[in-house]
Amino acid sequence: MTGVDERAEPGSSSRELDAMWRHQEPFWHGVFAVVWAAAVVVTLVEPPGTFGRWPSVALLGVIALAYVVWGARGLRHEPRAGLVYHLLAWSALLGVQWVDPDTESWMLFFAMYPQLWAMLRVRSAVIGTLVTLTAFGGLRFVQSDFSSEAIGPIAVSSLISLAVSLALGLFISRIASEADTRARTIDELRSTQAALAAVERDRGVQVERERMSREIHDTLAQGFTSVVALSRAAESALARGDTDTARERLSLIERTAVDNLAEARLIVAELTPGHLQSRTLVEAMQRLGAAVSSEAGLHAEVSVQGEPAPLGGVAEVVLLRTAQEALSNVRRHAAAAQVALDLAYEPDRVVLTVTDDGRGFDPAADGSGFGLDGVRARAAEVGGGVGVVSAPGAGTTLRLEVPR
Repeated sequence: MTGVDERAEPGSSSRELDAMWRHQEPFWHGVFAVVWAAAVVVTLVEPPGTFGRWPSVALLGVIALAYVVWGARGLRHEPRAGLVYHLLAWSALLGVQWVDPDTESWMLFFAMYPQLWAMLRVRSAVIGTLVTLTAFGGLRFVQSDFSSEAIGPIAVSSLISLAVSLALGLFISRIASEADTRARTIDELRSTQAALAAVERDRGVQVERERMSREIHDTLAQGFTSVVALSRAAESALARGDTDTARERLSLIERTAVDNLAEARLIVAELTPGHLQSRTLVEAMQRLGAAVSSEAGLHAEVSVQGEPAPLGGVAEVVLLRTAQEALSNVRRHAAAAQVALDLAYEPDRVVLTVTDDGRGFDPAADGSGFGLDGVRARAAEVGGGVGVVSAPGAGTTLRLEVPR
């Protein structure tokens, strides 16, 4: 039997298996003490052999001493101590058989053969079983004055003892080996789970960083872009002496800055987007379209098809952020005069379509970018999909589908 890995972590399955084995030590000690005491009593009660009973008692004392000094350590998985114990104990028991051919001390077999398998490795236990049975069988044959009639009984008893010992020993060793293997496997699984948990935590941090990047890009960056555009428009109006338009643009700058500040606070608090606070998705879309029309001189028309129904915060955030991203791209890149937002509530899905009459682009040549990548990532989070149809000079249509 193999011992526990001393490098095993405290509280591990290997340690628990070792603790279970140590808790069984009193049982092993008790069995040995009972069997040894019985052998001593029988030796004292039975008629003495050729050399008297005291040599047998002394040899039994050697066995007990060897067990106390080395045998107990052998049970704690110290192979060298176990080997020393068995060399001394079996030699002493063989001596008992030699000085008293009629001894009943063979009853110690019931304790010492299991000890072979408990203290030594399988190969050593098998060799020890073969050697001891051969030695005792040979000694009995010698003590029978080499009688041919004794060969049969000695051979039969030796073979039966060998078969029983090997069968039980190998069975017990197999069970112990399986228990040790399972304990180590459980420890490896726990270690792997801990490593996977750490990787998952790191992945969660990375996903959260990406989410925050999209939040900032889709809200704060767009708001700052609007502030820059409006400030330039106000500056141009002042240069023309159009103070009314300048005041209007300054008012829009203030409103946009206030909205951006609210969005920043909500991002930090991980709340739903500011446009969805205390209003429905349709109302938020309409407010967004009106803000774009006011800020950039871009006519944004919002239409709704079907019966609007709450979708849950995550899906509505995806729809609104996609609309914000699409309108931001139209305002900055498309040079469009009109943009249409259509929100269609279908039985099993909600479809957002954003269409502009701008310059368009070739999706095959320019089908990626942080904004579009963010839209696709958001859609994937809710099991949705994104499609873009565009061509140079033919405008752009972005279509987002999310399940209901």
